[in-house]
Amino acid sequence: MTTLSPQLDAEAALPRDAERACLVGRAWSPRRGGPCVVTVREGYVYDITSPRLPTMRELLETRDPAREAGTAPGERLAALTDVLANSDGERRAPALPCLIAPVDLQAVKASGVTFVASLLERVIEEHAGGDPGRAAAVREEIDALVGADLSTLVPGSQAALALRETLIARGAWSQYLEVGIGPDAEIFTKAQPLSAVGTGADVGVHPASRWNNPEPEVALAVNSRGNAVGATLGNDVNLRDVEGRSALLLGRAKDNNASCALGPFIRLFDDGYGLDDLRAAEVALTVEGGDDGFRLDAASPMASISRDPADLVAATIDANHQYPDGLVLMLGTPFAPVQDRDEPGLGFTHHSGDITTIAEPRLGTLSNRVRTTDTCPRWTFGAGALMRNLAARGLL
Repeated sequence: MTTLSPQLDAEAALPRDAERACLVGRAWSPRRGGPCVVTVREGYVYDITSPRLPTMRELLETRDPAREAGTAPGERLAALTDVLANSDGERRAPALPCLIAPVDLQAVKASGVTFVASLLERVIEEHAGGDPGRAAAVREEIDALVGADLSTLVPGSQAALALRETLIARGAWSQYLEVGIGPDAEIFTKAQPLSAVGTGADVGVHPASRWNNPEPEVALAVNSRGNAVGATLGNDVNLRDVEGRSALLLGRAKDNNASCALGPFIRLFDDGYGLDDLRAAEVALTVEGGDDGFRLDAASPMASISRDPADLVAATIDANHQYPDGLVLMLGTPFAPVQDRDEPGLGFTHHSGDITTIAEPRLGTLSNRVRTTDTCPRWTFGAGALMRNLAARGLL
């Protein structure tokens, strides 16, 4: 068995055009006894926390977050290479700073079945009843029944609604097809504020699950006014067997200890990077297994998304639903790994110790070690602890 480590070198972690990117995040500072709002400047991590910017929430609520972060006075925390190296959950020195998830008080939301490949795999999970052994046969049946290139359908369009009626008549309708090609997007709560983990940390899979996978995604940072102000990478870990038994078990399948990873940084929107650049993103996934030598490599363009990112934001925050502390919205995954790993016909599932790496050239790399949720560090630092910490530091 080989012990693998997350990919935490600075060259991979940063965007390829890092010199032009406004990158902000959060770091845990033992010297300050809590989290700091940070930015990257010339190879160093700077603490820009202040009474004006005590949290990431406050930064993202400013009129121009990129300008605010770029001009904010800061104190050099440490070299980026050192902070990244110390972000490895297994090798972390408690006396040194490390990166943590780049959001704090924001709600952590996610969009479901926004890509055709993952849409069909959700339908397969449902028809297989969460049994990976039935997936291959069900996949053939669903492909034959659908018989259409869903990537050409605009959700909610007349063509999509006509296909909906055809599938209902043939007994092939699914709740996943409803949100995949129907008029309403699926938006759900992935994790509680402050519960997400950052790059290098252990990411959790429930020990009862026998069929699960990573869900690499691009995530938007959205302020309370509904404006997307930046983007980061995310892993919306999914328990396929749990959700496949019933979509009503979505909370159990999605919201578990350490089951949401975000980072490494938020790239703030500015004149050099915005929503159009995100629409052109190419997301790559690598899974490496230390106990069996397994490797999975895949890539997918954001251009294949069926609902535009701006439409997904509008479906989440509007006159009917407010988020006073803003939100981070994971835009859905194009990946649903089906490559056999343990036995023929059983597809992919995680092993403890896997390294999952999600990369996008202009957002950097998010890399985590997979553990069971009961062996990942417990989440203990919530909103109450944050408020007490900031107050003690004179930041509130």
